[in-house]
Amino acid sequence: MSIEVYRSLLKSKKAKVKKRNKKKMPQLEEARKGTITPAMKAVAEDEHIDPESLARLIALGQIVIPLNPKHKEVKPVGIGQGIKTKVNVNIGTSEDFPSLDSELKKVDMSLKYKTDTIMDLSTGGDLKKIRLHILDRAKIPLGTVPIYEAAIKSLA
Repeated sequence: MSIEVYRSLLKSKKAKVKKRNKKKMPQLEEARKGTITPAMKAVAEDEHIDPESLARLIALGQIVIPLNPKHKEVKPVGIGQGIKTKVNVNIGTSEDFPSLDSELKKVDMSLKYKTDTIMDLSTGGDLKKIRLHILDRAKIPLGTVPIYEAAIKSLA
């Protein structure tokens, strides 16, 4: 590979990383401006901490509120130093057992026992449909692993 080709590839990779790093982080951005968001107020109330202290900890990167602004009905949860420990439940279908009903039962059981967040690690079935149903049922932060879906699509 010539040095010109190498430099071109490196420049392209840096541009992609820079673009990816511009992802919005509304809670962090607002906290750094000194603005208290409704999500911060809700988390502060749940954590029995004043909103200004919570915002300061968010601005310092010591607490996060993983909240997708597109998901309006999801309860905000604070995760980090100086607040309550959170419980996360991992669930997910597989190619051998792609049952949506089974995953929704797991969601219901998780909610019954007051989990704070759910991680969907599904690799089988209609992944988009599964996520939408879990999100509709849970109303708490839901994490996913997009690379799983990309890997599955690449194998198909």
